[in-house]
Amino acid sequence: MDKEVATAAEAVADIPDGATLAVGGFGLTGVPNVLIQALYDQGARGLGVVSNNCGVDGGGLGILLAAGRITRVTGSYVGDNKEFARRYLSGELEVQLTPQGTLAERLRAGGCGIPAFFTPAGVGTPVAEGGLPWRYAADGSVAVASPPKEVRAFDGREYVLERALRTDFALVRAARGDRHGNLVFAKAARNFNPLAAMAGRITIAEVEELVEPGELDPDAVHLPGVFVQRVVALTPEQAAAKGIERRTVRTG
Repeated sequence: MDKEVATAAEAVADIPDGATLAVGGFGLTGVPNVLIQALYDQGARGLGVVSNNCGVDGGGLGILLAAGRITRVTGSYVGDNKEFARRYLSGELEVQLTPQGTLAERLRAGGCGIPAFFTPAGVGTPVAEGGLPWRYAADGSVAVASPPKEVRAFDGREYVLERALRTDFALVRAARGDRHGNLVFAKAARNFNPLAAMAGRITIAEVEELVEPGELDPDAVHLPGVFVQRVVALTPEQAAAKGIERRTVRTG
């Protein structure tokens, strides 16, 4: 029952080349930066990533992306990550864009053992009809496009079939956790972290505060330990290292 692992390096040591990863976070919030850095140091390549976005230039998943370690991304948002956009448009990276709510539900469904579901999001668009560029060729043409999906009518409204997502590993960050893997997320850091954790066959959580079993109020637990296989306690310095994506100050 004790799922604590001594170091992040030990926790990610068995992630092989070609593994698929569900990674929590949104922008700079709730990103498992320590585990991502450990995976960078470990050297795994050819990774397929499922995450809302692929980090920022020089941060989060962006460090794996810039090193050429990621070959496929399933996500919702490119954002201001110029390297992400460059690699996608140059054909170096396969990107499967999906509506944000659909991505969240695909992760949750995977964790719940639901193989697929119908949603109205994307009906009447290339999301359902196919043709979204997954990978570009070097000359700018579309090398691989998304296939059409099944569309079915329920009660007079059309819905598109979306497949659930399961990954080999998941990397998440929590504010508090216990040795049994029960996790509590802080405010906006709750974002995609619980869903990513559910989708991973082996889920690794970095926690800012590790407590003993029984110290967490059961009613306050956001993710039960059944979904978590490894827990890494952060140092105070690691826990406090949180970036600000856009600093805004009032003038005058």
